[in-house]
Amino acid sequence: MLQQKDIRKVLLAGAGVMGSSFAQIFAKHGYEVILYDIAERSLEKARGVISVNQEAEVASGELTAEESAALVERITMTTSKEYFSQADFVLESTVENMELRHAFWREASELVRPEIVICTNTSGMSITEIAKAVKNPARFTGMHWVNPPHLIPLVEVIAGEKSSEEALQIVYDVALSLEQKPVRVYKDPTGFILNRLQYAIVREACHCVEEGYASLEDVDNVVRYGLGMRYAVVGPFETMDFGGIDIFNHVGSYMFDSLCNDGGVPPILKRAYEEGKYGLKNGKGFYDYSGDKAEKAFLHRDQGFIAVAHALKALEKSE
Repeated sequence: MLQQKDIRKVLLAGAGVMGSSFAQIFAKHGYEVILYDIAERSLEKARGVISVNQEAEVASGELTAEESAALVERITMTTSKEYFSQADFVLESTVENMELRHAFWREASELVRPEIVICTNTSGMSITEIAKAVKNPARFTGMHWVNPPHLIPLVEVIAGEKSSEEALQIVYDVALSLEQKPVRVYKDPTGFILNRLQYAIVREACHCVEEGYASLEDVDNVVRYGLGMRYAVVGPFETMDFGGIDIFNHVGSYMFDSLCNDGGVPPILKRAYEEGKYGLKNGKGFYDYSGDKAEKAFLHRDQGFIAVAHALKALEKSE
């Protein structure tokens, strides 16, 4: 298989929010990028997104105007499938629909060269199941990025049942070359690792509000100023080491049984959905995002992510 050091041209399939970000990340790190989509209108939208993002990068001092121009120059946008045969690496981030993913990979895996690694970005779809439509699935893996990928560095490298160790290592090395923080995920569990942890917290957060233990604002603040700050520096296993395994074992003897173990979607989440509250995308969620509040919320979030990322980088340098 083609190793990371020999990869020059990357094909990114799907020009949505994630694909547009991927194009900039790969191009920023010197890769020649082909951003493919079946719809020209999606590519046109991606051009706009990339332009706005690059203006922000230059304004913030992250890139010079010359560096930004060179980055954009390395991105080719196309609706033509002829570029698949030229790619040294393929990352797909299309619609989260198994039938459509099968259709895409059934064709794409025939078009690409046999020696290259191909992977899919998905929040939780089975890599093993997607791979059933892939020719030579040993070279196929999952590569789950976190939105927004240009600000959050985690990448989950997921093994399907037939993924080879070599393919997984190449994807891991590609993530490292992009200055991301890759982790290996084995056995292809539903939701991988990040979403399993995230949804466990979401379930308990909903339960605490539904039971009247605290307001949703205060539950958010518990995570923001307590768990969030702690887990940005030390993970759960490190936390147990710092706090004392004996203490966690003792508290766990009565704490775990008191946690919510209900199956299904929590009632407070289901009600919000049924009431047409979809969050920032339509201005209505658990909070109000009418008017310019959604734009301000995105700006506040991204400024926070940038500040945390800078703090973590500074912490790593001091180690």
